[in-house]
Amino acid sequence: MATQATHKMWLKVSAVLIAGFGPLLTLATMPALNEPARWTLDLLTWPLDGFPSYAAPEIWFLSALTGGFLVGWGVMVWCLSIWVHDHAPEQVRKALVVSALCWFVLDSFGSITSGNWPNAVCNIVVLLLVIGPMWWPTDPETLAQGDA
Repeated sequence: MATQATHKMWLKVSAVLIAGFGPLLTLATMPALNEPARWTLDLLTWPLDGFPSYAAPEIWFLSALTGGFLVGWGVMVWCLSIWVHDHAPEQVRKALVVSALCWFVLDSFGSITSGNWPNAVCNIVVLLLVIGPMWWPTDPETLAQGDA
């Protein structure tokens, strides 16, 4: 079991991990700035072979959508940590775990069915980093004490 303070701190870590990919993907909508995102996508679709490219406008559009969603999800997790967690720590913990598991299942399924199984393997690492100690309920003693 983790303390309430540990969970609250880890929510912020999760928020930064989730939202951190957003600007990278959003900037990739501009050809002059898309190389970091293109290289990341190449890595996630192992092996490193220069494919896929970021040449198609459809990829730019999907990159913009994905970047926006990731920033929004990360900001929401950060807001939960500062505005809601103290009032409902277990509910906030469960919200992060459930939302991360939903992302993991759908993203990994889509990666596998599209022939990009290496991304599903990478998703395991990202899932463990995002959830971290949030897997375990808050220690009831620290809940009762408010982690004073």
